Amino acid sequence: MSENKQLQKKNYGGAAFLPLILFLVLYVGTGLVFTLMGVEGGFGMFPRHVALAAGLGLALIMGRHLTAERKLDIFCENMGNSGIMMVVLIYVLAGGFQGAAEAMGGKDSVINFALTHIPAAFLVPGIFLMACFISTAIGTSMGTIAALAPVAVGVAQGAGLNVPLVCAVVIGGSYFGDNLSMISDTTISATQGVGAEMKDKFRMNFFIALPAAIVSGVLFTIMGGQGLGEVAAPGAYSIIKILPYIAVLVMALAGVNVGVTLLLGIALTGVIGIPMGTDFFDWIAGISSGMSGMFDISIVAIMVGGIIGLVREYGGIEWLIKTITGRIKKRRGAEYGIGFMCGLLSAALVNNTIAIIISAPIAKEIGGKYGIAPKRLASLLDIFACAFITLLPHDGGMLIVTGLAGCSPLQVLQYMYYPLALIIATLITIQFGLLRTPEEKEFAKAHPDLA
Repeated sequence: MSENKQLQKKNYGGAAFLPLILFLVLYVGTGLVFTLMGVEGGFGMFPRHVALAAGLGLALIMGRHLTAERKLDIFCENMGNSGIMMVVLIYVLAGGFQGAAEAMGGKDSVINFALTHIPAAFLVPGIFLMACFISTAIGTSMGTIAALAPVAVGVAQGAGLNVPLVCAVVIGGSYFGDNLSMISDTTISATQGVGAEMKDKFRMNFFIALPAAIVSGVLFTIMGGQGLGEVAAPGAYSIIKILPYIAVLVMALAGVNVGVTLLLGIALTGVIGIPMGTDFFDWIAGISSGMSGMFDISIVAIMVGGIIGLVREYGGIEWLIKTITGRIKKRRGAEYGIGFMCGLLSAALVNNTIAIIISAPIAKEIGGKYGIAPKRLASLLDIFACAFITLLPHDGGMLIVTGLAGCSPLQVLQYMYYPLALIIATLITIQFGLLRTPEEKEFAKAHPDLA
C-alpha cells in the first residue's frame, strides 16, 4: 500500500514554485527593506544560502506523497548534475584566476594600461563591445563572463567606474552573442528543435538584437561617463603581466574549454609572476583567496539546482506550459505565448538551453497551426530564454560578476539595459507583425481567423 502511494505523483500546479518564491522573498525582499532603511550591506542581512535552506524546508514539507528519503534523493541528484558542477568549477577557477593575477601584479597593470590608452568615459561601452564580440565568436555567455569579468571588474574598480553598471554590461554583452552565435548551444537547440536553418535564424535575430544593442550602447556611454569625477592618473604597467588576461581571452576565442582556459590562465600568472619577483606563497595565497570568495555563490548554485528538481517533480514545469499554451487563440497570442513560455521556463529552471529543449516541440506544433515560420520560432525561443535568465538575481552569470565585484544583484539589475531593450524590440515585432516572411503573409491572408 505504501509503495503504491509512493508512486502516485501529486501535481501542485503553480504552488510547486513556492520554494523558489520563498527564497526570493526572503533574500530579495529583506535586502530591499534594509537597503531602503539605509543599512549598509542590506542584502547580507539574510544571506542567499540561508534563504535557499528555508526554500528547501518548504519543498520538503510540500511533497507528502513522497518519503523524506526520496525527496532528498531528488534534491541531491539535481544538485549534483554535471551542468551545475561545471558552473561551480567555473566559479572557483574564475575566482582563483582573479586572485592569482592580482597577486602577481596583473590586475594593476591591466587597469593602468586601460586608463592610459582609453578615455575613462569610453571604458564602459568598450567593455560592452568586447563582450558582444567575444560571446558571438565563442558562442557561450558563461565562457565570456568567466574570461572577461575579472578584467572588466578590475578596470572598473581601478578607474572609479560604476561597478554594478560594468557588471550589467558584461552580462548583457555576453548574452548578445549567446543569442546570435552559430555555435551557441541555445542557437543549436532552437534551430534543431523547430527545424530552422541557422543562417535564417541568425538574420531574424540580428534585426532584433542590433537595434537593442545600439540603444543599450548609447545608454552605457551616457551612464559610463557619469560620476567619474577626477580619475587618478594611471600608474606604470607591464605588458608582460597583462599576458595572462590576453591569453585567457585568446583561448576563449579559440574555443578552448573554459575550465581548461582558466586553469592555464592561473598557471601562466605563476610562470610570469614568480620569475619577476612574486613570492611563491603569496601567489598561492592569492589563488586560495580568490577561490574562497566564490564558495558562497557555489553553494547557492548547487542548492538552486536541487530545489528546481523538486519543483519539476511537483508538476510546476508542466503547469507552467499548460497555463500559457491554453490561452492561445491567434498568431499574435501564439508568438507571445511561445516567447513567454520559454522565457519563464528559462527563469524557473535557471537554464536557457533546457528551457528551449522543452519548449521547442510545443512551439513547433503551435507554429504549424498559426503559420509561423521555423526561423521565427527559433528566434523567439532563443531571445526570450536568454533575456529572461539575465534578469535573475541567482543566475550563474550574475553570481560570477557579483561575486568578483562584491556588489548585490539588485545593484546590477537596475542597469540591465540590453536584455530589457531586447525584450521590448521583440515585443514590438510581435505586436505590429514585423519581420514576417512572404509565406507567413500568404498564410495570414488565407486564414484571417488565425492571423
